[in-house]
Amino acid sequence: MTSRPSENILLVIPVFNHSATIKSVVQKCLRLQQRLDIVVVDDGSTENVADALAGLDVTVLRHEKNRGKGQAILTAARHAEMAGKTHIITLDADGQHYPEQSSDFIDAIQKHPSAIIIGVRNLNADNVPISSKFGRAFGNFWVRVQTGVKMKDIQSGYRAYPVFMLNRLHCLFRSYAFENEVVVRAAWAGIPISQIPIETYYPPQKTRVSHFRRLRDNLKLAMLNFYLTIRSIVPWPHHQYIYENNDWAILSAPLKILKEQLRQRDTPIKLALAGGIGVFIGALPLIAVHSIVIMFVASHLRVCKIVAITASQLCMPPIVPALCIETGYYLRFGRFLTLRNISSLREASFTEIGYFGLQRVAEWFLGALIVGPLLAVAIVVVIYSFALSLQKQLKSP
Repeated sequence: MTSRPSENILLVIPVFNHSATIKSVVQKCLRLQQRLDIVVVDDGSTENVADALAGLDVTVLRHEKNRGKGQAILTAARHAEMAGKTHIITLDADGQHYPEQSSDFIDAIQKHPSAIIIGVRNLNADNVPISSKFGRAFGNFWVRVQTGVKMKDIQSGYRAYPVFMLNRLHCLFRSYAFENEVVVRAAWAGIPISQIPIETYYPPQKTRVSHFRRLRDNLKLAMLNFYLTIRSIVPWPHHQYIYENNDWAILSAPLKILKEQLRQRDTPIKLALAGGIGVFIGALPLIAVHSIVIMFVASHLRVCKIVAITASQLCMPPIVPALCIETGYYLRFGRFLTLRNISSLREASFTEIGYFGLQRVAEWFLGALIVGPLLAVAIVVVIYSFALSLQKQLKSP
């Protein structure tokens, strides 16, 4: 007998003091045409959630203390794995989400079983707070910076997660920030992010229940974005998640990761292009922001950031900057900069030293336009040759 797609999916509702709405939400879920097992995670409510749901066919898991929405989702994910479920769908307990749209998530899971599916809210509906619109745009921007993935609604809580991935990604935060962090880390791990449109209901401001603490939770989001941005710049591979033949595998060794990227995602020419981009930008006098610029460019061109940033390290001072400055000086004056020019600064004023420095930066930029492309071509040839050889090894029996 063929199993229904929904049999492997658990519907999860994290709840914290939503006694006025949780029963209605669960009842709507129980009336769904595609029946799903339902778990409510009571995240330390001071109200008695179990009594509110008495008599309903739903499993209630409870945290004795409030541990955050992220931890509630992880608690449900562990329960789902023990129950043999492959995915969970999360929706909010305040009645904002329409349970009947879970059928859209079920369809998306069938098409993209390895992906995180995120519901994109229609923020043109009635009673949508301005803070929600700003928060979504702000969060989407930082995810784009950190991963190169163009998000439409990073703050939506109506989502579907693969259980295997959710239980193995290491996230630092357990509050609302978790929903941002898990998407970023999933993207780093090679997990696809899929997005589908959803409708939402926002009650009038006076009747709305929100546990978002503006100062504390915004501070956590700021700390998270700072950390994730720095981590995205560090040229060290992330663990990769591979989904093949309805099964998952994790690659953690750097060489294995690079080989898998070559086999599954990147071609030798794309890896070579990434290295060339890294060297060219690394040669420019973008003091203190080289890695950020490289990350932006590599993300938009969809080439490997790790290769680009690593290759840019070849342009660290003093050799390449000095070569660029000498080239730029020669282009300006027809001769090379000598130690005599530098020693003449011993008696110079602070203003003269500053002017001398600005002139050298200008020459660095001018010289980089010559030296950078030449070095980039050399790196492209080297990386392409190496990657092509590695690719042949991977294809050989």
